[in-house]
Amino acid sequence: MNSMEQARKLQQVIPSVQTSDGAGVKLRRSIGSSQQLRLDPFLMLDEFGTDNPDDYIAGFPPHPHRGFETVTYMIDGHMRHEDHLGNVGELKSGGVQWMTAGHGVIHSEMPQQESGRMRGFQLWVNLPAREKMKPAAYRDIPADDLPVIALGNGGSVKLIAGRLRIDGQQHSGPINPDSGNNGPGSMATDPLFLDLSLPAAERQRLLVPGGHNAFVYAYEGSAVVGGEPLPQQAAGVLSEGDSVIIQAGSEPLRLVLIAGRPLQEPVVQYGPFVMNTREEIEQALEDYRLGRLTA
Repeated sequence: MNSMEQARKLQQVIPSVQTSDGAGVKLRRSIGSSQQLRLDPFLMLDEFGTDNPDDYIAGFPPHPHRGFETVTYMIDGHMRHEDHLGNVGELKSGGVQWMTAGHGVIHSEMPQQESGRMRGFQLWVNLPAREKMKPAAYRDIPADDLPVIALGNGGSVKLIAGRLRIDGQQHSGPINPDSGNNGPGSMATDPLFLDLSLPAAERQRLLVPGGHNAFVYAYEGSAVVGGEPLPQQAAGVLSEGDSVIIQAGSEPLRLVLIAGRPLQEPVVQYGPFVMNTREEIEQALEDYRLGRLTA
């Protein structure tokens, strides 16, 4: 770490809480478990993970969205996405689905397995006011298209979005500033999304863009982040800075790090609609009732 670099610290710990969504899928929600626990531009982080098909088999039947993006990272399992645009996508182990709802989308996410483990995350990323009504866009990113960077300590980094410099070499995820602004992945928030794996007791320094809000979530093992303990299944909000040092506890660690440029705009949410004003929410509800949400 150079003398000018500011290391981020663990500023707040947000334990995940059990909840359910869709047709009864059991989840753990950290970011977004209350309106006070959002982290601009991130609205919500859900972790799902179970070997019991009763916890996921009902899936997420057709439902609407407007005004934000959903990012689904499937660590284990298989779900099918279908939407009003005619997109059909198979989200399988290790892959990602990135969907920009924009003006409006109606989609379903249904399990394609009757047994076995289903595990992963869904992240909601806000869109700026100027992009909330742009056309919906969708992209399936299979596991083979996600770069995995080997670390010298035996760990690895899977890069889903953004750019990351490690040992002097620049790496880019499939969603990055060069991917354009017309498809999924709004560059207004310039997101960084990575999955870090570390052997027990090993540590890793990661660069995080200054000015971005950032958090980490340990889903296997516990961690020490910026010198402070982070328990398993809790989100750790990071302070301002340019980098963060993460160390695994006594067991191997798997942790997602997510960062984005804050939008600093009003957020008015009503279920699956996220806009800037109450009037815009009322318009979204009317559009949905009258079949205009996706027009």
